[in-house]
Amino acid sequence: MNPQLLILDEPSEVIQPNIVKQIDDFIMKLNQHEGLTILLVEQKLNFARRVGDSFYLLEKGRVVASDKMNNLTGSIVRRLLAV
Repeated sequence: MNPQLLILDEPSEVIQPNIVKQIDDFIMKLNQHEGLTILLVEQKLNFARRVGDSFYLLEKGRVVASDKMNNLTGSIVRRLLAV
């Protein structure tokens, strides 16, 4: 069927760390080698940073910040993601 987009909603939730690493590797393989675009909804910031190129932070359904993943700074995290 050759999809162009894969949507993953918290694929690392309640998964053992060694399995999360396999998921991480597989997501990156799908993106880099198969050219598949992946929309990742994820609360675990370290996981998202490892596999993501860009980020979009939502608040009440609206984008409040977006950029390349390497520009997701500690101040943005503290301001928009801290509880």
